[in-house]
Amino acid sequence: MRWLSLGLVALVVLLQYPLWLGKGGWLRVWDVDRQLQQQKEGNAKLEVRNAGLDAEVRDLKQGYDAIEERARFELGMIKQDEVFVQIPEKSAAEKAAEKAAGKASAESAADKPATAR
Repeated sequence: MRWLSLGLVALVVLLQYPLWLGKGGWLRVWDVDRQLQQQKEGNAKLEVRNAGLDAEVRDLKQGYDAIEERARFELGMIKQDEVFVQIPEKSAAEKAAEKAAGKASAESAADKPATAR
C-alpha cells in the first residue's frame, strides 16, 4: 500500500511539472504577461509623443505661425521694423550678492532706535 501511495504521488508530481515549470507553464506565462504590460506602457508613451509630433508637423505644413515661432525662439530672428530687447538673467554670484546686501540693510535698519514724533 505504501508503494502504491508513493507511486501515485510521483505520478502527480510528474504530471504537474509541465504545468508549472514546463515550456508553456505558469511561470513562463507570468513572465510573458509582465513583458507584455511593460511593452504596453512603453507603447502608450510613444503614442503620446507621436501625437504631439503629428500635431506639430500638421501645424508646420498648414500655417506660418509655428514657423514664425520657431524662427523667433530657436534662431533669434525678428521681423523687419521690430525692435529686439534682450534682458540678461543675473548670474548666481550677482543674486547671492544682492541677497547679502538686502540682509545687511535689514539688519542695520533693525539696529537703529525708532524715534517718536
